[in-house]
Amino acid sequence: MFRTLVGAATALLLSAGVLTAQNFPERELLGVIMWGAGGATDVVARGVTPAVEEALGKPIVMLNKAGGAGAISVAYVHAAPADGYTLLYGAENPQLHGVMGLSKIDYSSFYPINILGRGVAVVVARKDAPWNSFKELVEDAQKRPGEIKMASTGPGGLPHVVSALLNTVAPHKVTAVPFDGEGPGLTALQGGHVDFMPAGVSAAAELIKAGNVKPLAVIDTQPLPALPDIKPITEEYPEMAKYLPWGPFYGVFVKKETPDDVKAKLVEAFAKGAEAESFKKLMAARGNVIMNISGAEAEEFLKKWQSVTTWVLHDSGATKVSPAEFGIPRP
Repeated sequence: MFRTLVGAATALLLSAGVLTAQNFPERELLGVIMWGAGGATDVVARGVTPAVEEALGKPIVMLNKAGGAGAISVAYVHAAPADGYTLLYGAENPQLHGVMGLSKIDYSSFYPINILGRGVAVVVARKDAPWNSFKELVEDAQKRPGEIKMASTGPGGLPHVVSALLNTVAPHKVTAVPFDGEGPGLTALQGGHVDFMPAGVSAAAELIKAGNVKPLAVIDTQPLPALPDIKPITEEYPEMAKYLPWGPFYGVFVKKETPDDVKAKLVEAFAKGAEAESFKKLMAARGNVIMNISGAEAEEFLKKWQSVTTWVLHDSGATKVSPAEFGIPRP
């Protein structure tokens, strides 16, 4: 009798779980955004969400939870139930948390519902710079070690990582001048206070179009549709291809233990969101590349990004812990 009751109760619980997954979502969802209002991650998250809400038939309440270079939002979502109702709208930062000593939690603890898109970096110089390509800059820097000034945003920032990547295929020594973000760095570049800067296309595109800075290379394997005249870095340094694509990225994640049926519904909804014309226009206007990948393909992208970036940072002396301690292989 007891076994019969236990069996019946177990069957009831299992059927309830199936029913919950089938009916998901039954209420509103919470979307936790890793960075503050108005930032790149926030803009991408709020840009894709309306079409996702339409696909799901339920609203997603958006919550900006910045701090700790993304560690606070990651910990918040990681502590929530694995039921699919709490989403993490994140950028690339958690993949660096371990080696930078910020947190032991990275995206391996989550399931990638969708890597929506990625940013692309570009190397820009002051408009009166004597170089017309990145190779010319490198050759000049090799003749005058340390004399050329590069605007930076500090260890682990985009300019620092791009510079470290480029140094693996084209060794050169420049002097990094730190600024509090890409905006101030690009302002200093326009004022002639520094000579060049690796920056995100979304931050530099309008300055390039206006002729306020001189583009030297796109850090990608092909030209950008928005800036087709700028040569990809692989034209001058084919060896860079092994690191690419590289750049900031934007994605949506849930806890890894979330039921598969719930994951599938979210994957379908966010795929539709990434295909919405309004979202495509938003991403193109910001110089971003839409990826719209999930599951195993997204996990492979995340692993490669983490491998490339953590080891380049480690070899440049910017990390607190070796990637090897986290089982991250060299690229």
